[in-house]
Amino acid sequence: MRLHWSSRSPFVRKVMVVVHERGLVDQIERVPTVVAMTKTDRALLPTNPLGKIPTLLLEDGSALYDSSVICEYLDGLGSGPRLFPADGRARITALRRQALGTGAMDMLVLWRGELAREHPSTAVLEGFGWKLEALLKALEAEASALEQDAYDIGQISIGGALSYLDFRWPTLGWREAHPALARWHAGFAARPAVRATDHIDA
Repeated sequence: MRLHWSSRSPFVRKVMVVVHERGLVDQIERVPTVVAMTKTDRALLPTNPLGKIPTLLLEDGSALYDSSVICEYLDGLGSGPRLFPADGRARITALRRQALGTGAMDMLVLWRGELAREHPSTAVLEGFGWKLEALLKALEAEASALEQDAYDIGQISIGGALSYLDFRWPTLGWREAHPALARWHAGFAARPAVRATDHIDA
């Protein structure tokens, strides 16, 4: 399998954590791919008309895109505990947390894009600030449950969003006001699969 990949993308990192957790590293060829709002890799478009990463090319020539779809596909391969619960309340909780974490990644990427504009919108930046405050408050309230529940795609998504926040805003200092979340994230960040997939701004 071939994965259109970038070390800067939180969505790609989410997929790569699953790759490591499921023992699939040797089955994935990483294809460095640069995409941005102002730059499209035209070679990617025939495979993914949205021009986004991650995009996973399968051996039969078909392609999967969107990190959530790719992660669930990969969870059916490899070995070890499954990262997508099969059914019931555990599955709904995992999917809700995945939506929260992946949505947070979306927000942070858009926030960074707004900051990069020549004339960022004060109102838009203020809105992002409110959303981040609400997100961290909600996650602080859920930190004990994240600690107690079985490790799954929900934790990977939320942990990945927080790690991307650290990567792009290293001086933000969110931990002091959210100690329970900080403790949980420290445990997440220490996992071998997470350590092996650190963001690199290259």
